Amino acid sequence: MASVGVPASPAESALPTATKAATVLQPLSGSARVIGTIALSAATFMNVLDTSIANVSLPAIAGDLGVSPNQGTWVITSFAVANAIAVPLTGWLTQRFGQVRLFLSSVLLFVLTSWLCGLAPSMESLIALRALQGFVAGPMIPLSQTLLLSSYPREKAGTAMAMWAMTTLVAPVAGPLLGGWITDNAAWPWIFYINIPVGLIAAFATWTIYRKRETPVRKVPIDSIGLALLVLWVGSMQLMLDLGKEMGWFESNVIIVLALTAVIGLAFFIAWELTDEHPVVDLSLFKRRNFWIGASSTALAYGAFFGNVVLLPLWLQQYMGYTATQAGMVTAPVGLLALLLSPVVGKTIANVDPRRYVTFAFIVFALVLWMRSNFNTQADVWTILAPTLIQGIAMAFFFIPLVTITLSGLAPDRMAAASGLSNFARITAGAVGTSVSTTWWESRATLHHAQLSESINRGNDAATAAIGGLNAAGLSTEQALFQINRIIDQQAFMLAANDIFYICSFLFLLLIPLVWLSRPQRGKAVDAGGAH
Repeated sequence: MASVGVPASPAESALPTATKAATVLQPLSGSARVIGTIALSAATFMNVLDTSIANVSLPAIAGDLGVSPNQGTWVITSFAVANAIAVPLTGWLTQRFGQVRLFLSSVLLFVLTSWLCGLAPSMESLIALRALQGFVAGPMIPLSQTLLLSSYPREKAGTAMAMWAMTTLVAPVAGPLLGGWITDNAAWPWIFYINIPVGLIAAFATWTIYRKRETPVRKVPIDSIGLALLVLWVGSMQLMLDLGKEMGWFESNVIIVLALTAVIGLAFFIAWELTDEHPVVDLSLFKRRNFWIGASSTALAYGAFFGNVVLLPLWLQQYMGYTATQAGMVTAPVGLLALLLSPVVGKTIANVDPRRYVTFAFIVFALVLWMRSNFNTQADVWTILAPTLIQGIAMAFFFIPLVTITLSGLAPDRMAAASGLSNFARITAGAVGTSVSTTWWESRATLHHAQLSESINRGNDAATAAIGGLNAAGLSTEQALFQINRIIDQQAFMLAANDIFYICSFLFLLLIPLVWLSRPQRGKAVDAGGAH
């Protein structure tokens, strides 16, 4: 929820980099294991919370820093893109610095960047700091799972995973509520400041429990050229998507250069990674049917899902008159049913074809988005809340089965690389989905506004009557037209949101046949304890 949020899926993060030390460390027991679990879960909660807490605060942040709410979405996408780039480096960094030191460094740097984000004086500095925050947060989630699994006996790995998954599902629920309340009752910088005490306590407790459980370190080569190409093409692509609308897309030379840089950078990245001895991303995994189908389905579905997660509170606050707190209240319950049903999915996935679970999830997602595509400006709270509650069902049946498909048939020594690559694809897709949905929303709203405005003329009896009624209420003709234009704006953006909801609903249905092209191994779930 995993969270902008974007959040790491519980199943993906359950497959962190295996290390030799994990095979010899004895599990913790008693209070040490309890404290260690709480500390690791608190750090994860803080990280995932930050992917969703800013969603309902975007209008306030944008207004305070003097930019449009759509420009404010950079606060989300910059974090997600930097986080995606950092994830593949976790394995290399772990070998160079050790699990415990790397995890603690990630937590403390996250605290520092959170403090700096709250102090940011401009949107440019906030975006840069959010990117830095996302980058330093990259190792935190996979390493929290690695350390947690090493704390429990192998036969209790499922219990450890369930507890960790609860954290990642509660955080997206709490994020919008907490972010909305803070924005309305304090100030938006506090959505970042609240990370400081949580992070410091988690770091202290983790060091106390795990400092004697450090893993061996060794110098291993880093694919610096591959990393540079990764940053180049992903960064160029995201800048193109975020700047496209403001610059008129391909009418702008800047957008053309960014697009060419992204395409050429991607081509060189693929060629380099397929031939380098120590690639930062193991692209050979895409030769496997289950992997490319599972990773592609996850990325496309998550991009559509997260784009809508960002769009809904923007629409509610800008055109439906909701406060940040109210927007948080109608978007937060998305995790409630997911929280209840995820343990059921985890226990039964070994005995059920995961493609059936994914199909069910996609149908529910399609239903939810179809329901939203019928929203109108008179929709009450319960009308908006109902699809959000139902969406929790889809979330429970979405992540774990898809990761089971993605990793099905892989040798244990390739699990970490596969998990990292699919996680990278998912996070990147979430950032792209955010940019595409908000840009398309503006574009479709402009079209609908033009179409609706055509009917405001002297030959339209309804328009004439409306203007006459406003004149009778004491408004001048110019004021009456301004008021009507505001109503047209509200209708145009509602219709534009409906368009996006409808198209995304159709996309989820189109993904169902793709999932059934996979051939997952029957009778096997992803072994959470396999990392040992």
